[in-house]
Amino acid sequence: MVPRPLGAAAGLTLDQFFEEPATSVHPVAHFGRVMSDFERRNYVDRVGPGVTHAILGTSLGVVAGRALRSTTLATGLAAGGRALWRAASDVGDALATGDLDTARSRLPSLAGRDPSDLDESEIARAVVESVAENTVDAIVAPALWAAFAGASGALGYRAVNTMDAMVGHHSPRYEHYGAPSARLDDVANWVPARVTAALVAMVRVTSAREIRKAVTTQAPQHPSPNAGVAEAAFAAALGIQLGGRNRYGERIEDRIPLGFGRTARTSDINEAIRLSRDVTYALASTLGVVGLALWWRRR
Repeated sequence: MVPRPLGAAAGLTLDQFFEEPATSVHPVAHFGRVMSDFERRNYVDRVGPGVTHAILGTSLGVVAGRALRSTTLATGLAAGGRALWRAASDVGDALATGDLDTARSRLPSLAGRDPSDLDESEIARAVVESVAENTVDAIVAPALWAAFAGASGALGYRAVNTMDAMVGHHSPRYEHYGAPSARLDDVANWVPARVTAALVAMVRVTSAREIRKAVTTQAPQHPSPNAGVAEAAFAAALGIQLGGRNRYGERIEDRIPLGFGRTARTSDINEAIRLSRDVTYALASTLGVVGLALWWRRR
């Protein structure tokens, strides 16, 4: 039997070489439809029904992992690094040609904020922040959960993260119903976010001191206990400053500055993608070495 860390490393590699399945057959899309149907039938603006929603969704992910049985395949399905980098690159390509309208139209595939009045620097900031946060959500967390709990861990985590994206945000409809899913996602990502920061320091060792300072002094003031850690680490590693004012429909959030450098610009998007890739390779290599050591010990 292949050790789980080795299977997780292989799954990350799988994600690099193969396109995600079409939406019509993607397991995550089917999961989303099931949970949307459950919400339509059972929604009440209270925490209790939200707890039921979170338990059901997590259970479906765990059961699907047990049915699949392969840690490698489950990690490949749960991870989304390739798709993340392509989406970020698409926005960056539009900015590079001065096409702000196209960049604004592509941004919602990465970030939930209102792009209508964002200039080049603000769009670049939004993309870099999304790459940082999703390096946790789409790469590090599914791999670590797979290494810890196999296929059930990978797909169980993906279920939790998908529910957070669907109902875990602040809004009149989901303030109570979505709270359990949001808190569960916070718990599931707590360790992966901090491992991500450590990996960023590992692959950008010359900036390790600034990364540590940003993560320990700035990230705790971010509204998210996990996104702030990843964003602070990326900002310090790239030598830029993230954070600021974000608009989500009628809601406006003013976030603490993260990092110590200049404001973001278009070229930083490719640098953020490169950093996310390096983190992925470092994680896959580490898990692979651990997995091979376990395999050798068993023999």
